[in-house]
Amino acid sequence: MKRLQVGDVSITSIIERDGPWRVAETMFPGAPPGAAHALLPQMDPRTWEPGTNKMVITYQSFVLRTPHHVILVDTCTGEDKGYPAPMDFPKQPWLDGLAAEGLTVEDVDYVFCTHLHIDHCGWNTTLKDGRWVPTFPNAKYIFHKREYAFWEAAAKAGEGTTHKPEVFRMNCEPVVAAGQAILVDDDFSLDDTITLIPTPGHSACHCCVNIFSKGERAIITGDLMHHQLQVNEPSWSTIFCHDPLAATQSRLKIFEDAADTPATILPIHFPDPTAGKLKHTRDGFRWSFV
Repeated sequence: MKRLQVGDVSITSIIERDGPWRVAETMFPGAPPGAAHALLPQMDPRTWEPGTNKMVITYQSFVLRTPHHVILVDTCTGEDKGYPAPMDFPKQPWLDGLAAEGLTVEDVDYVFCTHLHIDHCGWNTTLKDGRWVPTFPNAKYIFHKREYAFWEAAAKAGEGTTHKPEVFRMNCEPVVAAGQAILVDDDFSLDDTITLIPTPGHSACHCCVNIFSKGERAIITGDLMHHQLQVNEPSWSTIFCHDPLAATQSRLKIFEDAADTPATILPIHFPDPTAGKLKHTRDGFRWSFV
């Protein structure tokens, strides 16, 4: 993604992996049979692979630089987690991307997790001397308290919903144990430029990150949507959604708020150039890359 300037805040991304990933028909169980296949040719050609009908899915973290802080939003899948295929792809590209940003792990001041799924909290921790420790030693990690409580309870019960309990134990508990976590409510703000927008559904308390500076706005949407298909069809929630109906309602809330405005939308899983705009049409919402 090219560097985006939103007032005094610059935004770039670190890519862990990208390319064709999943077939749309299996990703969106609520879609009518054949509907995704028929709709894909209307999407931006960068978002799908015609030969396989696989969606192009990017795993990335966003780097925000304000006049005061370096902020990392979502931390992909991380290293040494022992995940099976298909989550066992090489992780060196993420480390190379961090270095390309001119950053070390010591430079990050805050880490935001839009939610605590496997591919959004992985670099929260690093394996050191046989135990998990926070990757970013000087950072405060921002977790929504209800999102954290949901996964904490699931881990204690030994339950695996969208991921197994060990994901939480590896990626989240060590951060709290180290005293580096801040558990926040819906109204959390940082530097008057960064606020949270509760968008539950994909997970128990998924949040978008709202960036507003000098009259300009961007919204990091996490997993509010995984693919451009969901702009045309907001009711299509994924197989990974905790509450598909709530996920649809959250999408519509953000779409209604941002469409036909100058706000730039930054979905975690959209491929380069990632950033885009929303607009209303007679047929619903439509997406265009910036």
